[in-house]
Amino acid sequence: MTRVKTSEAVIGGNHASPGAIIVSHGQPSDPDPAETILAGLAARIAALMPGWTIASATLAKPGALETAAGQAGADALVYPLFMTDGWFTRTTLPKRLGRANAQILPPLGTDPALRDVAIRYLDAELAQQGWLAKDTSLIVASHGSGKSRNSARDTERFAQALAARMQFADIRAGYIEEPPFLKDAAQLGTSQAICLPFFAAEGGHVIEDIPEALDKAGFSGLRLPPIGTHSRIPAMIASALHNAARQLTGA
Repeated sequence: MTRVKTSEAVIGGNHASPGAIIVSHGQPSDPDPAETILAGLAARIAALMPGWTIASATLAKPGALETAAGQAGADALVYPLFMTDGWFTRTTLPKRLGRANAQILPPLGTDPALRDVAIRYLDAELAQQGWLAKDTSLIVASHGSGKSRNSARDTERFAQALAARMQFADIRAGYIEEPPFLKDAAQLGTSQAICLPFFAAEGGHVIEDIPEALDKAGFSGLRLPPIGTHSRIPAMIASALHNAARQLTGA
């Protein structure tokens, strides 16, 4: 967790309840739909965390993060619904919150528990298709970046974690914004393949760019929704918040 100073208010000092803010990038050109989707996720997390105040905000919606911080409390934990650890988690969030000591958890894409969610997800899909992992190729579709290695770094770590636990015939990453591009990585020559988007939500890249790249590659395998939309994600985030609160208080 990116942390600096801790406070008893996180678990009930000056505030009536411990608080947390779920933060995502959102869509600057049309922020409201992503805000609504994120609020739904926050509600599902809150249902698993009685006594907590769970707020949500996208960075794209003007004033949303500041409003959420007011709702959740000055010492609220911050859970970044990002796939990459880097500039946004270490610089942008503390700056936007106005707190250099903001208690920011590791983002979704770097949480070790995400690997376990993905394994159960993939096992279930393999069983439904009647496929064995050893005969199946897996493509991890990710954003990538032409400016930083952070996205590819965290995607590769995720893919390697899956490879250590699942014996796929082939696991490879393909990116939207850097090589190896998804349209190249997805040229497999087999229909017994799965594409798993390493994304937190169904934004423009998932709805438009990934299908376009897979179509260009002639990919005829199984196309899954992004890992960040899996039904186990709310429980995973709730567990991360509980664990972080215990660490901060020494409980």
